[in-house]
Amino acid sequence: MRPSKLLRTLATLAAVTTAALGLTAVQAAPASAAVRNVCYTTAQAGPYATYADQAAAIWNARTANINMAKCGSNLRILYTTGGGSYAQRTSLGNGRVVIDTQQAQQYSPLRIMTHEIGHILGLPDNYNGNCAILMSGGSAGTSCTNSNPSSAEAARVDSLFGFAPFATTGAGVFTGSWPAPATAGAQR
Repeated sequence: MRPSKLLRTLATLAAVTTAALGLTAVQAAPASAAVRNVCYTTAQAGPYATYADQAAAIWNARTANINMAKCGSNLRILYTTGGGSYAQRTSLGNGRVVIDTQQAQQYSPLRIMTHEIGHILGLPDNYNGNCAILMSGGSAGTSCTNSNPSSAEAARVDSLFGFAPFATTGAGVFTGSWPAPATAGAQR
């Protein structure tokens, strides 16, 4: 691991630990001028706040051009019951992620969170059913718990955040990655 990447990863882990303890931390400047901060908040994430912090640490560890940190509300993490998990990107690195509690009972909540944040970071769905591909979403089945982006997915995020200006790369609502939860009497 590059020294600057190691420092960013350690800083992120310290920030997550500090946040978990309810303390306030001051974010250090990014290790490289190419690193873009993606500021998120879990103020409305309820029981999924820890998953958001873990997903941010995963993206920080696997990419070189982003630093996800609790430093603002460019990315809001929320939860709901019913309606499906989704990401609504307003621009690259900005928007909201909504986690459906019913889906999080069927699928890995960390995989859902990391996948939906992937949309905010510019990745589209890939419905190939391959558990090794994070953006395959729910098509990989309920037994898939892989929450790590593939090297190609991480490289794509790095390439998107390596260009300026990056806030004009498009908006969208990403739904349908996770099949609707089974209802009583329904077979899936």
